[in-house]
Amino acid sequence: MSNIPVKNVTPKNQSLYEKRKKIYVREIQGLFQKLRTWTLWALMLSYFGAAWLNWDGRQAILFDLPARQFHIFGITFWPQDFMLLSWLLIISAFGLFTVTNIAGRIWCGYTCPQSAWSFIFMWIEERTEGTRNQRIKLDNEPMSATKLRKKASKHILWLLVAFWTGVTFVGYFSPIRELIPEFLALDASHWAYIWIGIFTVLTYLNAGWMREQVCIYMCPYARFQSVMYDPDTLAVSYDYNRGEPRGKRSKKKEDVEDQNKLGDCVDCSLCVQVCPTGIDIRDGMQYQCIGCALCIDACDSIMEKLEKPKGLIRYTTENELEGQKTHFFRPRLVGYSLVMLVMLSAFGYALTTRTGFRLDIERDRGALYQWTVNDTITNSYTVKLMNMSQNDREYILSIDAPEGIVMDAEARQDLQVNELKEVLVTLEMDPEKVHLKESKVDVEFVVTDAATGNEIDREETRFIAPRQ
Repeated sequence: MSNIPVKNVTPKNQSLYEKRKKIYVREIQGLFQKLRTWTLWALMLSYFGAAWLNWDGRQAILFDLPARQFHIFGITFWPQDFMLLSWLLIISAFGLFTVTNIAGRIWCGYTCPQSAWSFIFMWIEERTEGTRNQRIKLDNEPMSATKLRKKASKHILWLLVAFWTGVTFVGYFSPIRELIPEFLALDASHWAYIWIGIFTVLTYLNAGWMREQVCIYMCPYARFQSVMYDPDTLAVSYDYNRGEPRGKRSKKKEDVEDQNKLGDCVDCSLCVQVCPTGIDIRDGMQYQCIGCALCIDACDSIMEKLEKPKGLIRYTTENELEGQKTHFFRPRLVGYSLVMLVMLSAFGYALTTRTGFRLDIERDRGALYQWTVNDTITNSYTVKLMNMSQNDREYILSIDAPEGIVMDAEARQDLQVNELKEVLVTLEMDPEKVHLKESKVDVEFVVTDAATGNEIDREETRFIAPRQ
């Protein structure tokens, strides 16, 4: 056995929740900050602008809950299309797994709504209260007219952004061109006021007050992301071998020899000051890191001033930091990608082969059958015809049944765009013409296109009668 003494290390207790300590984030410029600015603009234009787009005379994206119709550009989805939504969620999940395995929490740093709105609120804070040092000084000052003006300006702007976020969100469920005039005239639905108020408050709290608390304690992704990492995953990392031992630089000649033994890290703490979650990336990989890369921009700016190579903090892999080869293709990444591609192909096939019509049959929940005064037997049904196409259509409803069973309902049915029509249908059977060996007969309702004569859909049901 080895004779090397082992130091007793007492594990540090980590609280499941810790009271928030305000983080004063320092603004920094750099490559990744510019990239985030562009992605942020794209996200904001998509969110706030898509609600105003029209498509064929209707709002392009509208989730009409009362009518149970989801309009996404030229396609209308119904509750019966729930399977497509399930596939889409599975595709999104495996897409997130794949991206995480490749580049860590890049989703959190650049496209997560919590991060996006937090960066907007931090930008407002920077413009109203000043730089990091000015904000720290302002918070330590007693209340004054200047402090009140700056604080009030910040919170008013926060509330305006939060309010417009709530209005836009509700605008995806109620036509926004009608919602805003009705809201201002106090004629909107009470639910519209409730949901706008809820999203205004939640946005204001999450992006303004809680910020990193949401990412660290409320978001489940922060907890299970590590299971998708491997030694070949790109992540924001500090190059320990190059940076240590860290130390500040001095211009005194007598200190030059000692400084030559130091690593490239000058211990300026700028990487900590720009971190929106308040961590020190030099402590190694931490679940609080959202992969925003602001520490990379900060460190690169210092390295540039010191005329040293950039990349002391960079996107890299564990294998690369240890001097080993990074492998792009590995079993976990291939597995995630294959599942995502299979589900994506299935979703695309289901979407492209999706018909513009749906037929549902419901039997009468009352008596199984009825005798008429003419000694015939009847069954009642509710036939639901759904025109999911973008044009008015005319359909012919008929049955495929043994001779002696006839349908008592209007055969020709006119349906407008996205109309759901319920037709009460009675099937009547003459016992002298149909001799039953069992108490039920298979019957199919058939729908054909009145214009082309092509069969659109058919649905099987049962005709129930007393056994003869």
